[in-house]
Amino acid sequence: MAEFFDALTDDHTAMIAQQSVFFVATAAADARINLSPKGYDAFRILSPTQVAYLDLGGSGNETHARLTADDNGSGGRITIMVCNFEQPALILRIYGRGRPVLPQDDGWEVLAEHFTLLPGTRQIFVIDIESVQTSCGWGVPVMALEAERQTLLKAHTRLDGDAWVEKTTGRTSSIDGLSTRATDRYIEGAPGTRPE
Repeated sequence: MAEFFDALTDDHTAMIAQQSVFFVATAAADARINLSPKGYDAFRILSPTQVAYLDLGGSGNETHARLTADDNGSGGRITIMVCNFEQPALILRIYGRGRPVLPQDDGWEVLAEHFTLLPGTRQIFVIDIESVQTSCGWGVPVMALEAERQTLLKAHTRLDGDAWVEKTTGRTSSIDGLSTRATDRYIEGAPGTRPE
């Protein structure tokens, strides 16, 4: 049976900490719904009513586009889903409003301290929680993590600072033509990255 909460509890926090993957869904008017799986050690609970995750450059910037398309100052609509693929079965959804924080934005330095920056770091998404829902997850299979894929990190490590900035600044719209803001700098000091 589904239960709703106004904020994350200690039990929710413990369950989230054990997971190796989470899913992010965003929507904007007149655009496709975007749903993305996320891995690595990229999710942080900042408080019972706020979470954030580290975003690496990839094939698009669809979450950013949808969060800023309908933004009226409170952020765009976002849902985070976490499944327990081991026992006990449980699904947890975080409903809220999200916004991207890029390296050139005010507040980046303080926010970035919560993470180990990875090669290809593009932005951090901050989500203000409106509600949390748990449900049984009895239909979700039991699975075990074999390993993290290193392919994305290796791809970012191969680019020098100028090439990385050129690649990321060239993508300023979504598949539906929604605009995005590009990261304007290469993140120095991220493990495995090359200096500029």
